[in-house]
Amino acid sequence: MINRRATLLLSAGHLFTDINQGAVPALLPFFVAEYALSYQQVAGLVFAGTIASSVVQPLFGRYADRSSAAWLMPVGIAAAGVGLALTGVFSSYWPMAAGLMLSGLGVAAFHPEAARSMNAAAGLRKATGMSVFSIGGTAGFALGPLAATGLMLAFGVRGAVWMALPAAAYAAVLLTQLPALPRLRHSHRPAAGAEPGAAASPDAWGPFGVLAAAITLRSVLFFGFNTFLPLYWIDVLGQSAAAGGAILSLWLGSGVIGSLVGGRLSDRYGARRVGLISTLLIAPLVPVFVVLRHPLPAGLLIVLMSILMTLPSSGLIVLGQDMVPNHVGVASGVTIGLSVSVGGASAPLLGWMADNFGIPTALSGLTAVPLVIAALLVILSRMRSTP
Repeated sequence: MINRRATLLLSAGHLFTDINQGAVPALLPFFVAEYALSYQQVAGLVFAGTIASSVVQPLFGRYADRSSAAWLMPVGIAAAGVGLALTGVFSSYWPMAAGLMLSGLGVAAFHPEAARSMNAAAGLRKATGMSVFSIGGTAGFALGPLAATGLMLAFGVRGAVWMALPAAAYAAVLLTQLPALPRLRHSHRPAAGAEPGAAASPDAWGPFGVLAAAITLRSVLFFGFNTFLPLYWIDVLGQSAAAGGAILSLWLGSGVIGSLVGGRLSDRYGARRVGLISTLLIAPLVPVFVVLRHPLPAGLLIVLMSILMTLPSSGLIVLGQDMVPNHVGVASGVTIGLSVSVGGASAPLLGWMADNFGIPTALSGLTAVPLVIAALLVILSRMRSTP
């Protein structure tokens, strides 16, 4: 049975962490206007936050597997908010990038330990529990653009400073609630009742690597739209900055539906099957979106793509944890952190394409990505050691 109190605490923590990641793309049009940055430069800011998280997050996961590290959750939430707030303090490019790197480190600290705790809290309904946890992150990503756009319209680029307040407040709340959160046993300790020297379930690193590659490419697709969607709305469709923030929130908020439904589908039909079908459905929608030039049909398509994108997310995270049961923290760090963040590292390349050939061409470059993801999931389904 799912531990509802722990699930609520962890999901809310996910929200207050990822609201900072979600805010970044909404800040970009204001940075372009204020500091005359190029598309490649603003994509570099996205890269700064994601690369800081990408390398470190599995290390945090390894630490969480071996030690009691619940303190990483409130510290990570606070650092994620403070780092984002620093972009409103500094007016120079590199200090702003450093602030986003601090925010990325905070994100890296939170996710592995939180995902371990959620795995323990979910009982037998792990994909469903992880989907509720994912909803917190998805809601944070959706609220981030609304909060950031409102603050920027009210206070200019200095409005980012206020983003530190909700993160700091919830970090203080979660710190007082850490004893209420369940923990997985550490990977180096034997299970209760196990005989001395008994072998643990083996880790299937080969299939896990294929899964991580598929999740990485899903992240490339996600970050491509997440980074350039507000700029596309403003520069290509001729809409306002407020409309750009709103469409980003619609894109991210629609993912709540996919996360909630996808967890139940993954528990019932399997994460690989849900992932394969949803990916094949996305494939033809990307080129269709690029040729649309009217906000209404483009917005409707964005909702559908967002739902399909998030449908298998929680199930794939749980699948990764099941593949390497002795390293759940590492698996969480890779599937939630490293793979996702490496996907964000593609943003500067897309930024270069947008600068030289236009945003529609840059987004067109993502057309083949769903097909490669589908191929990887087919390969994964044929590997014998996959649980």
